[in-house]
Parts: sequence; structure tokens; C-alpha cells
Amino acid sequence: MERIKQALEKARADRMQAGGPVMPLAARGAPSPVDEIHYSQTRAIAVPYETLREQRIVAADSARPFADSYKILRTQVLQRMTENGWKSLAITSAGPSEGKTLTAINLGIGLANEVTHTVLLVDADLRAPAVHRHFGLEPQPGLSEYLTENVPLTDLLINPAGIARFVVLPGGRPLANSAEMLNSPRMTRLVEELESRYRSRIILFDLPPVLESADTLSFSPQVDAALLVVEEGKTTVDDAQRAIELLRKTRLIGTVLNKARKLTVEATETANLSDRLFDTLEHSRRLNRAFKALRGMKNSLRGWWRRVRGRGS
Repeated sequence: MERIKQALEKARADRMQAGGPVMPLAARGAPSPVDEIHYSQTRAIAVPYETLREQRIVAADSARPFADSYKILRTQVLQRMTENGWKSLAITSAGPSEGKTLTAINLGIGLANEVTHTVLLVDADLRAPAVHRHFGLEPQPGLSEYLTENVPLTDLLINPAGIARFVVLPGGRPLANSAEMLNSPRMTRLVEELESRYRSRIILFDLPPVLESADTLSFSPQVDAALLVVEEGKTTVDDAQRAIELLRKTRLIGTVLNKARKLTVEATETANLSDRLFDTLEHSRRLNRAFKALRGMKNSLRGWWRRVRGRGS
């Protein structure tokens, strides 16, 4: 972890020395529309509308049912990222098959529909890459080949034709040592490059379930914030609590309740769990700081009393 932080700090320092500090998004004033993009190196691959419909990629068509839900999610995420000058967001879940990849895709397309931003979705679930399947594509070379074979990034990026300002970096072939690859210096440099190259770009990382492997925990320090997906009727409160506690050192901006059919007591409890845990964790941190302060005062008083007794004797 410390090696990654040092590498990131060095890269940021080099970038500031070369071109001055980069202003946070919130400090740049009103964003300007991104000009129409014509991809010259990024491959544009046609994706039939029927495939998008079957795969429930509803953000690509604002008239589809549930599209408004993703618009609300997009607005909430964009507000938080803009306020803090963040550019990278990890999407994960507690367990498998809870909808994190579909959420990442729909959120990414929704953000790209904002004409002030471009979006790069990185399939960083290197044990089980799945983003390509949602677009009806065969397995594509991607992040794995970039990390292990030095394949140029420009040879790997894909634009689903018809979806403007949205680019995908597929996961590539599955890797058994995925946690080590996500924690490698080459991955660290890639994240820094992706964040610094384009001012208007937002980078989304589709990461593995946090309770399934060490991948997400090893990689999360490299991103600005994270979003946790939970599924109604599947994600237990205990699993959601464990996931949030594991991500406590990450800027977890909220949870997404997926596949919610009605607002049951259980669904409400799961959906509101993050707020309660955030309050609990913050309260615990405050108590720890208070205990440390009291311990310091106790030691100071003990030292003062020993000095007083020493002078009296």
C-alpha cells in the first residue's frame, strides 16, 4: 500500500512540476460542452439495439423504463465528484451476481450523456471479466494484456458505436494473480495517466466483489471514491456490513439498491445500512481520538506529579 501511495505522490508531483497544479473540477467554473468526438484510434464496434435491450442497458435510451433511476444515480454521483474534484470511481459489490457490472455500465453511459464529460469504463474484474458480454462481444484483449504483455492502450479501447463520449477498456483474459496485477507499478502508472490526460474524463472501474477476493481492497487506494452495489433479497445485512467495514478506508460515497421491486422492511434496512454504519464508524473514530487525547493528558499529569514529588523529596 505504501509503495502505491509513494508512486502516486511522485507522479502527481512530476505532473505539477511540468505543467503546474491541476485545478479541481469544482474550481474551474461552469464546465463547457465536450466537442463531438471522432475516434481515430479507438475501435468503434456496432452494438445492436436489441442487444442493449436484452442486456438491460437502459441508460442508452432515455425512453426505457428505469432510465430515470440511473439519471438520479448519475446526478448524485456527479455532484459528489464535482464538489470534491474527483475523477475516478470504483464500483463493487459485497458478493457475486449482485449487479455491479450492469450498474457500472449504465452509470457510465448516463455520465457520458452529460455533454460536459467523457467516460472511460475499465473492466478491472480480472478474475472474471464481464463488461464485454453485456455488449454482446466475444472476449477482447484488454487490461490483462496491457499489464502482462505491454500491449498499447490504444489497441485495446472500444467505443460501442452510437454511444457518444463512452469508451470501454475490456478486462482481457482472466488472471489468477489479479490482485498482484492490480497492485503493480504498471497499473499505478496507468491510473495516473488516465486521470491526467483529459480534464473532462471520468474513469469508472468495475471491480470484483469485495468479499470474494483481495483485489478490490488492494486497488481501492488508487481511486478517488467507491460505490457499493447491494441486491434486494440476496445481499444480507451482515454481508453489506462486512463490505462497508472493509471499505472504511475508501471514500465510499453510497450504496445502490439493485433489483428492488418494493420497499420492504428488509430492503429499507439494507438501503439505509451504509448511513448507519458511516455514523457508527465516524463515532468510533471520534471516540478513539478522544481516548488518545485523554491518554495523553493522563501521561502528562502523571509526569507532572512525579516531578512535583521529586522536588518535594
